[in-house]
Amino acid sequence: MSKKKNHLGFVVAGLLLGILMASMDNTIVVTATGTIVGELGGLDNFIWVVSAYMVAEMAGMPIFGKLSDMYGRKRFFLFGLLFFMLGSILCGTADSITQLSLYRAIQGIGGGALVPIAFTIVFDIFPVEKRGKMGGLFGAVFGLSSIFGPLIGAYITDNISWRWIFYINLPLGLLALVFVSIFYHETKQKVKQKIDWIGAITLVGAVVCLMFALELGGNKYDWGSSPIISLFSGFVVLLVLFLFVETKAAEPIISFKMFKNRLFAGSTIVGLFYGAAFMGATVYIPIFVQGVYGGTATNSGLILLPMMLGSVVAAQLGGFLTTKLSYRNIMIISAIILIVGIYLLTTLNPDTPRYILTIYMIITGVGVGFSFSVLSMATIHNFGMDQRGAATSTSNFIRSLGMTVGTTIFGMIQKNVFADKLKKVFEGFGPMPGKSGINSSQILLEKTRSHIPAPILHKITDVLSASIVHTFMWGLVPAVLALVFIFVMSNERLVFAKPVKKAAIDR
Repeated sequence: MSKKKNHLGFVVAGLLLGILMASMDNTIVVTATGTIVGELGGLDNFIWVVSAYMVAEMAGMPIFGKLSDMYGRKRFFLFGLLFFMLGSILCGTADSITQLSLYRAIQGIGGGALVPIAFTIVFDIFPVEKRGKMGGLFGAVFGLSSIFGPLIGAYITDNISWRWIFYINLPLGLLALVFVSIFYHETKQKVKQKIDWIGAITLVGAVVCLMFALELGGNKYDWGSSPIISLFSGFVVLLVLFLFVETKAAEPIISFKMFKNRLFAGSTIVGLFYGAAFMGATVYIPIFVQGVYGGTATNSGLILLPMMLGSVVAAQLGGFLTTKLSYRNIMIISAIILIVGIYLLTTLNPDTPRYILTIYMIITGVGVGFSFSVLSMATIHNFGMDQRGAATSTSNFIRSLGMTVGTTIFGMIQKNVFADKLKKVFEGFGPMPGKSGINSSQILLEKTRSHIPAPILHKITDVLSASIVHTFMWGLVPAVLALVFIFVMSNERLVFAKPVKKAAIDR
């Protein structure tokens, strides 16, 4: 028994390393943007470096989840590890932005298999009474990755080389590969099913069109331009076709029958809104700190540590509470805390003390943290091993979609509010920043911030603060919608049979 427990420990370590790599990768890369573009060039096309990974990862999630139900988890988790490491090696050798974007897509294919299958394996190998603890642990790692990614990326880029933000994945990936391949012994259960190739192709196409429309719209092309309209039209057509195909397929990639289960449907939709709300806080708190308070990018990343600690503690607590309270009741508490946290962020201004911001972040982190463990457990609660992969991957896909769309929408809001307010403030004040050699983005860099005249700096920081606070106000929308959809969830909780006492057996 002790030997088996040791084996499980190695398996869990391998799965945790896989989740850590895949979920942290994009945040690490974003931190190194300036350095990579400075060396490789291609600023106009750098958007593809982020988009290629996200498109490949999101499109792959439901597909690999379904395949793991059909042919086993282990082979597809190992496939994801190998593809992720191959992509990492190639990214480190890239000589152009085009090459880097292509290699990032290879990484994304691997990432699409790692996260959902890792969560599914955990719920396969651990008994019901331990799922709360393990769900909390895996949820905490998922939360940690979004906070530590920027810090690790900044440190490696500044002190070693941006290429090592990719190479660092190799030792971690090899360890995960060894642990899972040697110590995870999967039950040989294969079910012959048809692969829904048309569903897979239309899903990937729809995701690609949507992602590129959101990423390019308002940046490289105007929202009303032909390329953006074409991309949105392509998304709608492919989505409708996908929905039609899935109703006819014998074994659909995403089974709509799962959504007839209230607990799964509710928790999946709640995850969509949680993803959007979480990204709003994660992206704009560092910008507030760096642009309004002043400081380096690394320092602005460090200030997110209180949010990270709050989310880690809440993820663990959420996993523990699943045996005491229903998933729905835990998430009601979580959503209320999240709404309070985001509301408090809307009260920020340039004079807000740092310790107050720290308190607000802890509250927001606690509100989000419950979702990392509780929603993951709720989505698979009513499904057997033959459907858990599809359930977990569908849930992760929807949450990732929420994070991506939320980030894009909040980015548009903040950008437009900032530009409008800056224009109004400088009317009658003198030349607009940029027309006299001053760029408003210079307030984000410590070395250039000091060269901006004090009156102009004060005006710009006030406008930046107001635009971010306005964005936080919009962040209340997904948080409130999450609370509303929590009531769609049925009122189940984690229940397990109590062990029979030895004395009773002896009698």
